[in-house]
Amino acid sequence: MTHVKAYSAAGATSPLAATTIARRDPTPHDVQLEILFCGVCHSDLHTVRNEWSGVMPSVYPCVPGHEIVGRVKKVGAAVTRFAPGDLAAVGCLVDSDGTCPECQAGLEQFCPNGTLTYNGRDKHLGGVTYGGYSGGVVVDERFVLRVPSNLDLAGAAPLLCAGITTYSPMRHWGVTRGKKVGVVGLGGLGHMGVKFAHALGAHVVAFTTSPRKKEDALRLGADEVVVSRNADEMRKHAGSFDFILDAVSADHDINAYIQLLRRDGNITLVGAPEKPLPVSAFGLLMGRRSLSGSPIGGLRETQEMLDFCGEHGLTADVEVIPIQKINEAYERLLRSDVKYRFSIDMASLEAG
Repeated sequence: MTHVKAYSAAGATSPLAATTIARRDPTPHDVQLEILFCGVCHSDLHTVRNEWSGVMPSVYPCVPGHEIVGRVKKVGAAVTRFAPGDLAAVGCLVDSDGTCPECQAGLEQFCPNGTLTYNGRDKHLGGVTYGGYSGGVVVDERFVLRVPSNLDLAGAAPLLCAGITTYSPMRHWGVTRGKKVGVVGLGGLGHMGVKFAHALGAHVVAFTTSPRKKEDALRLGADEVVVSRNADEMRKHAGSFDFILDAVSADHDINAYIQLLRRDGNITLVGAPEKPLPVSAFGLLMGRRSLSGSPIGGLRETQEMLDFCGEHGLTADVEVIPIQKINEAYERLLRSDVKYRFSIDMASLEAG
């Protein structure tokens, strides 16, 4: 067992603070990573503050972070895919049973016995798993991913959650050249949705409540930008979309976007509003339209996404921060005061 520096929350109302945590010694199938960058996900904030207590109660101390990019420090004797010095990444999962139908289909994100990177059951040391707001991590080789060497590592870190969360439903619903795709919301998830839809060759329309974001949406790859509060602009696109990615976590009128779908069009939720969204059945019935949700992707698809990003030079737009500014970053996250994702330079841990 080794000990590494980390930042943890002692309770739902406690700020994150410096601490030391235990990491297991690598087993024959493990990869030990020195963490270089860790993205900051809205899920981190929800978990630290126990805001999902009804679904996933938080256990303290809590060390968040599931957008991890690092360098391989050591590998177990049975590891074949990684060697010391390699760039590697870890996303939202660090284990699954490997035997259920979901795992056999390469859909580990749906495994009923999956282990989250943090706040999950730690079968090695007991207690809960600790995430990437730390100096290092030890993970089963199956859950470690290759990072293309041409990618900026700070911008690559959020790909492990924000990236795969938006890439996966686009692949599932067949986003490709010739398709018309909408992206609702231009935040940490939405900005990656615009980038992916553009890179996949679709005609991309970004929806935002803020006219000020129009220029940025075009820069990210949108072909058109619609201010969703403008009813005339919305009506122009009625019945025309093959696919819409809804990345909004606040309360909003989902029916307004369902009406924009063409026959057999789909709208997928990747944002998670706190309260249920009222849905009109007729909006779905009249065009055989569908409404679905999607979490992260499986390991195979996540690697595919990283390789796609390497081929197209895609990373998240990030603001790099030292770990000492994480509490300030959480407050800014609540105000949507970031373009578009925070990425922690974990070398800052050494500053105390």
